[in-house]
Amino acid sequence: MQNSEINVALLVGGVSSERKVSKATGKSIYSALKNLNYNVTVIDPAYGLSQPEDVELFFGADDIFPLSARNYIDIVNSALFDDVDVAFLALHGKWGEDGRIQSLLEMRNLKYTGSGVLSSSLAMNKFMTKIMFQHYDVRTPRWFIVSRDGNDADLIKKKIEKFFGFPCVIKPNDEGSTVGISICREPDSLAEAVERAFEYSENVLIEEFIPGREITVGILENRALPALEIIPCSGFYDYESKYTSGKSDYIVPAEIPENVARHIQSQALLAYNSVGCRQYARIDFRMTGDFKSYCLEVNTLPGMTSTSLFPKMANAVGISFEELIDRIVKSALK
Repeated sequence: MQNSEINVALLVGGVSSERKVSKATGKSIYSALKNLNYNVTVIDPAYGLSQPEDVELFFGADDIFPLSARNYIDIVNSALFDDVDVAFLALHGKWGEDGRIQSLLEMRNLKYTGSGVLSSSLAMNKFMTKIMFQHYDVRTPRWFIVSRDGNDADLIKKKIEKFFGFPCVIKPNDEGSTVGISICREPDSLAEAVERAFEYSENVLIEEFIPGREITVGILENRALPALEIIPCSGFYDYESKYTSGKSDYIVPAEIPENVARHIQSQALLAYNSVGCRQYARIDFRMTGDFKSYCLEVNTLPGMTSTSLFPKMANAVGISFEELIDRIVKSALK
């Protein structure tokens, strides 16, 4: 089948806190799909049945229709998906990579890019991901979880001091893109950091801080790509460092010993398979000065913008952005 005969529904935007990032990812993927001669229909599930007629409006900064998670049901159940061969998911965060949109597409018997319902749900839940890491012998920082009902500052402080001490990392249990994350260096800033994380999730992960380097490894069709090192100019790879051009430097392949690179690629594959991923994903690590790697999380729908990490790793082994997008579509169609 020729690409021009394949109908691709490109899903962008959504209702999560990462809507802006999803639009940027979607715009890059849209250009690649058009250049590859696919028949593309852009859909923002948060708009429901009210979809823009001008494709550029999907990627603009302003939202032109009301947003609602309920709209996902209406749009996926509409005639707009009747002739779709594959849905390309350019969504991030909740309702995008947590298994919910995947479940709706499954109920319409539609093929889609990225991981399935269960693996998407597991990977989005950092607590459950870490349990799977432990089972598969993937080294990860020590942690504990705090529910909104169990938000007792004194008890949290005692548990931190007992298990790993300060500094520690405070983050929402089911968000991505470093949304709501803080490095808590002293007890006095603990309550504020926890409350900030609770703005984005009903559960907060309190995690051991691993000093060292930011390393990430992409997995494409069960093959580990070269490890990439992220060097944020601010010293902390936060939301601004991640999505602002020039705020971070990237080295790929990462300048680490060959045996260390092989080990972290092996750990990435273990992490990928521990939650049952398929097609592609990005696995994030911290690496200490003596080259011990600690797996942080699995990103089942990594970013695909000009500053995104996954395309940089693919490019390091000679896979262009358009070839990468083409391979993802063809893999989903299988």
